[in-house]
Amino acid sequence: MIWNTIQNIFRIEELRQRIYFTLAILFVFRLGAHIPTPGIDGVALTAFFEAQQGSILRFFDMFTGGALARLTVFALGVMPYISASIIMQLLTVVFPYLERLSKEGEAGRKKITIYTRYGTIVLSLVQAFGISAGLESMAAPDGSPVVISTMNTWGFRGLTVITLTAGTAFLMWVGEQINERGIGNGISLIIFAGIVVDIPGAIINSIRLVQTDQIQPILLIIVGVLMVLVIFAVIFMETAYRKIPVQYAKRMQGNRMYGGQSSHLPLKINSSGVIPPIFASSILAFPATITGFITIPWVQAVSAQLMPGRLLYSLLFVIMIFFFAFFYTAIQFNPVKIAEEMKRHGGYIPGIRPGKKTAEYVNGVLSRLTFGGAIYLAAVCILPSILFVAFNVPFSFGGTALLIVVGVGLDLVNQIEAFLLNQNYDGFMRKTKRRQTRAASLKL
Repeated sequence: MIWNTIQNIFRIEELRQRIYFTLAILFVFRLGAHIPTPGIDGVALTAFFEAQQGSILRFFDMFTGGALARLTVFALGVMPYISASIIMQLLTVVFPYLERLSKEGEAGRKKITIYTRYGTIVLSLVQAFGISAGLESMAAPDGSPVVISTMNTWGFRGLTVITLTAGTAFLMWVGEQINERGIGNGISLIIFAGIVVDIPGAIINSIRLVQTDQIQPILLIIVGVLMVLVIFAVIFMETAYRKIPVQYAKRMQGNRMYGGQSSHLPLKINSSGVIPPIFASSILAFPATITGFITIPWVQAVSAQLMPGRLLYSLLFVIMIFFFAFFYTAIQFNPVKIAEEMKRHGGYIPGIRPGKKTAEYVNGVLSRLTFGGAIYLAAVCILPSILFVAFNVPFSFGGTALLIVVGVGLDLVNQIEAFLLNQNYDGFMRKTKRRQTRAASLKL
């Protein structure tokens, strides 16, 4: 079955070209993740990041596929774009003009996309300047400065800001190209590629820890089994639906009877997908990065608590996951609009009056599902931190990365299956038309 699906993928020329294009673009992304920013001592920078194990810098380096640790042209990754998207969605609720644009269909979405791009550039400039200023105070454990001493201060800052901002702008364009000419969500695939590339190194590091007796083999086996179970749980939750039964009343149109059939309204348990953890991680990155560059003692204490695995970070992370789960679901689904559409087409939920009561019922079901989905997201994201505290087992990537990898993988598989189904349907329709044409010619 799987082998037949793979064969069908490469039999369809358009799908094959889309996959090859996506792979080629991701190769360009990985190539750019190894092109260093000018003015940086690579050896000193590597030594500095090796001394930052478990810090916020190492955590967010995971989403760039190591580009931040090497300070390459893609060091900022797509995080500024994600942050700009968060801001635009928040502003859509606040400003009526943006809300009207979001309801104007494709033309309105294009304008919002343009504003998001501008916001991405502004955030990239700010973050790149902060990184360039922070690099000047960084040094390897042996005292070697990260920035080459011959570099002029403002010359280095200007060059770094231009380089990192251009890298993020290029990745934003790359993501849009994947959406149009490739397969899958471009921005999500870039994050996916950045995480997956570290998996072989994580496996090798785990084996090395066992060989040096830093971790007991049985503990590693238990963690591996637990990870497999979590993956199955993520797949189950991401594909689970609550089906609300919908009945359509019979109606006469001309001499024909329409309606009368039963259907259902599918509501996902986790309607927001991996968006809440990504948004929460992106927002927590900003204060954690800023406080890490300030040498005031109480600011350093706050910075230490904003590292992954600490109580303050975990608490804020969970709160933001719940907030964005409800916020994103509210943007995606409008119970009032759903109830109006059902009423317009003669549909109703058995036992529920159409209109306002239907909207209230759908909203109640959706709220309960979203609450359960938020608990599931928070549990998966916090589980690695709990295991680290309980058993001192280091994780190269945590629950957020696991959610992204599984979620993006499922989305990619669904898009491929939809493409195959569409091609089979088109092929069936073409065969039917040829048969009808042949039958008509025989009659003539």
